[in-house]
Amino acid sequence: MPHHSTTVEQYAEPSSFMKKLLQADKAYEILRERVISAHYPPGVTVPEPELADDLGMSRTPLREALVRLEHDGLVELVPRRGMRVKKLSARDISEISELLACLECEAAERLASRKLKPEELGRLDAAIAAMDEALEADDMTKWSQADFQFHRLLIELHTNRHLVEVALGYLEKAHRFRLLAAPFRARPVYSNVNHAAVVEAIRRGDPQSAVDIHRAHKRRWTRELNDLMPKFGVDRG
Repeated sequence: MPHHSTTVEQYAEPSSFMKKLLQADKAYEILRERVISAHYPPGVTVPEPELADDLGMSRTPLREALVRLEHDGLVELVPRRGMRVKKLSARDISEISELLACLECEAAERLASRKLKPEELGRLDAAIAAMDEALEADDMTKWSQADFQFHRLLIELHTNRHLVEVALGYLEKAHRFRLLAAPFRARPVYSNVNHAAVVEAIRRGDPQSAVDIHRAHKRRWTRELNDLMPKFGVDRG
C-alpha cells in the first residue's frame, strides 16, 4: 500500500505563491503603519531597493503591497524609483474630518441608546485614564495613542459592522494628520474632559447629550486643526 506522508507534508508546506501573498500582506501592513504614523513623512520618496532590503523580501510582493497603498491614496508609485508618500491637502483633511465627525457622532448616539456591558464601559474608561496619565506626564506620543484608542473603541462598539469598517479606515487616515499636528497643538486638556463627558452620557443612557458633546468637541478640533495646518506643512489654500 503506498505511503502518503510525503504528500501530506507537501500540502502542509505553503506554496511559493502563498508565501508571496503572505509577504505582500506583511509588507502592506508594515508600510501602511509607517505612512500613517508619519515614519515616512508626506512628500518623501523611498527607493524600491531600500524598501526591499529593509523588509527583507523580494520586489514582487513589495510591488503588490505598493499597488495596494496607492489604491488607498497613501502613496504614489514612481517608475524606477519606488514610492512617494502623498502630501496632505487642506481639502483632504477637511473632508476626512467632516465625514469622521458624522460617523463618530452616530456611534456615540448608538452607544448611549443601548445598555453597554460593564466591560465595554471599562474599556472606554481605561482609554480616558491612559489619556489623563499621558497628559500628566506631558507625553504627547502616548497621549495620541490613547486618544486614538478611545476613538477606535467608540467606533468598534457600534453594532453596524459596515459603519465600523468605513469609519476605522477614515480614523486611520485622520490619525496621520493628527500625529503631524501633535507637536504644535496646545495641551489637549479639553479633549480629555470632553471624552469623559461623552462616556458619562453613554453610561447614563443619554443619546442627545452624547451627540451634542461629541459634535461640539469635533467642531472645536476642526477649528484648531485649520489653524495648525500651515505649521505642519499644509497650505490651507
